Amino acid sequence: MDEARCPVPGVPCSPARTTAIPAHRKPGAYPVGVALYRIEDPGPLVRPAIVVAFDGWVDAGSAATTAASLIAGEGAAVATFDADRLFDYRARRPTLDIEDGRLSEMTWPEFRIRLVRHSDDRDLLVLTGPEPDYRWPRLSDAVVEVARSLGVTDWISIGAIPAAVPHTRAVPILGTAADPSLLRGDIRPGPAGLLRVPAALVSVLEMRAAEAGIAAVGYFAQVPHYVSGPYAPAALALLRAVARHLDVALDSGPLVGESEELRTRLDAATAADESTHGYVQRLEAMVDEERMPAGDDLISEIEQFLRDQGTGGPSR
Repeated sequence: MDEARCPVPGVPCSPARTTAIPAHRKPGAYPVGVALYRIEDPGPLVRPAIVVAFDGWVDAGSAATTAASLIAGEGAAVATFDADRLFDYRARRPTLDIEDGRLSEMTWPEFRIRLVRHSDDRDLLVLTGPEPDYRWPRLSDAVVEVARSLGVTDWISIGAIPAAVPHTRAVPILGTAADPSLLRGDIRPGPAGLLRVPAALVSVLEMRAAEAGIAAVGYFAQVPHYVSGPYAPAALALLRAVARHLDVALDSGPLVGESEELRTRLDAATAADESTHGYVQRLEAMVDEERMPAGDDLISEIEQFLRDQGTGGPSR
């Protein structure tokens, strides 16, 4: 071989070798992309709106997914997404039922949009369940594509975050929207200032929907950070926020009774400890003075919540 063609002068080069390009890698031979979802024709829809909520760190007290599941009820699926391409089954394992030593049933994570024929003047679509692990950008485009094909006019994201708020007052709700005038009722955008936190898919979708021209808002309930387990008052507050936004009546199911029972238990628990009782009183004073939580206050509570969940914390 001519040494002048070698990269290092004076050093013999090995004979040139060529590798054939496999047929499936040749230009124009790439496989056609497979659709991420399957959609069913629901027939004509009346002013459809979509409610979106996922589990994860923006579902403190399971408030958002509880409210969304109540709205969805037994609604039929109109769009089903490919779960195998969205979930890490080692991180979110399917549930196995074993009856008397027999492997009887396997329940896999699902990602579906369901339709609720709510009334004569409004149809509701609900997307709720486990937050997917993979393909967020492509999934966001696909979900918004489905929403637009179904004629969605309103997009409502709901979530719940831990905060320094007392259980003895109404659940505060913060709003998000590219246009604050879209928020309904007395809900204000917040928190004031800059808050930089790990993103959740529900917010990725909300931003993408707004970019696509859909009137998109988010309602986020604040859950007392000292409460563990399901928090029915926040779920009830989110349900009512959705009902107010869409001007429809929504069944609250067992949430009113569960909220009253939980309030009684929390009152008894805080009254039994003087320091906890004093702390709740300080939180009450903040609420009564109508002090909106600052970004730094929320970051502190979120950092603790994420540590408890075993995930990474937000950056300042």
